[in-house]
Amino acid sequence: MVVIGGITRLTHSGLSISNYKLISGTIPPMNEVEWQEAFDLYKQYPEYQKLNNHFSLEDFKDIYFWEWLHRVLGRFIGVVFFIPFLYFLIKKQLTKSTIKKSIILLGLGAFQGFLGWYMVKSGLVDRPDVSHYRLAAHLTVAFITFAYTFWVALDLMFPNKKQINKSFRKLVRIGLTVLILQIIYGAFVAGLDAGFIHNHWPMMNEGKFMHETVYIEQNPLYKNFIEGKSGVQFVHRILAYIVTIFIFTIWYKAKKMNLTKHQLTGVNSLLIMVGIQFLLGVFTILLQVPVWLGVAHQVGAFFLLSSMIFVLHRFSK
Repeated sequence: MVVIGGITRLTHSGLSISNYKLISGTIPPMNEVEWQEAFDLYKQYPEYQKLNNHFSLEDFKDIYFWEWLHRVLGRFIGVVFFIPFLYFLIKKQLTKSTIKKSIILLGLGAFQGFLGWYMVKSGLVDRPDVSHYRLAAHLTVAFITFAYTFWVALDLMFPNKKQINKSFRKLVRIGLTVLILQIIYGAFVAGLDAGFIHNHWPMMNEGKFMHETVYIEQNPLYKNFIEGKSGVQFVHRILAYIVTIFIFTIWYKAKKMNLTKHQLTGVNSLLIMVGIQFLLGVFTILLQVPVWLGVAHQVGAFFLLSSMIFVLHRFSK
């Protein structure tokens, strides 16, 4: 789902389906008449009128495919979760704790579906693109839904937790918070197409780390760092260094402890993943965000979050 979502965003396919039909929307257009009707609907909205008025029907089919697949996969995830949950609930094979967690997961999944449509709606009014705030909410809730799903799975796999060190656990929690903030800013970069500028590293421009004329785009000043392309990319870069420092600190401190096998695996995977993710980010910028690399960078964030959740779980009471 993360891969298809990334491709949908990077190919600008997210506004190709301009309506929402929960059941009938599962079936794509099946003949030329239906395809033409879908294309005619797309023509009524800003993305076609302001950006893609040169599109042929074949061009439209390409972007329609990714958005359709993204929506169908979302529905499929709901089915994969809900039917087994109902089955085990009827068979009374779930503890009260697991039932509560499953209901939370069900709510998160439904909320994520709502956010997807809420995001799409922002690009159907007067601008040919979705709100980067709504895109960030959609992506962040997706990551949080996965993180909680993984946590529930770990609770079932490892029913007996072991508290090692309160201060260390607090450090991991702070690291997780900073990582989620970085994921939000990654969504801001994607939503504003901010990765297509300042394609240099470690400087944002050749020979300059940051220059006033680069990022002062809006007043008041703070808006540059939440709505300006240069400012958002700048914050995303700085957070990448901060996340890396946090994770290296977590790994370094953990190495001084008497670790279990799973704890050792967790902290090592965390260090490896942050290194891979950092490199993916650098090359994504240098190569001006090719689709495959942009998706790889998003998937890297997904696995980095997985490692952080695993470490936190293995060091929880």
